[in-house]
Amino acid sequence: MAIKPPKPPPITDVIEQVNQLVGNSGIREEVDKGVRTLAQSALQKLDVVSREEFDAQTEVLKRTRARVLELEQELDALTQALDAQGTSPAN
Repeated sequence: MAIKPPKPPPITDVIEQVNQLVGNSGIREEVDKGVRTLAQSALQKLDVVSREEFDAQTEVLKRTRARVLELEQELDALTQALDAQGTSPAN
């Protein structure tokens, strides 16, 4: 059985720990900027999308699903109409 490595702390915990180490010194703002820049750089390397793009794609997916449902219902109605006329689509 493989041993899982410990899960890294959330970035907010890391920032809080750094701020505690730095305290109220004059470099706190500089360290905070550096940590945020580092975090942003790391996130840019990941294959992630912005919240806005995610929400936009979610809406596109909802519309697509609704359209697929409409087309399935239309296909069922047409299939039933053909069956009622005694003609199957395979003939």
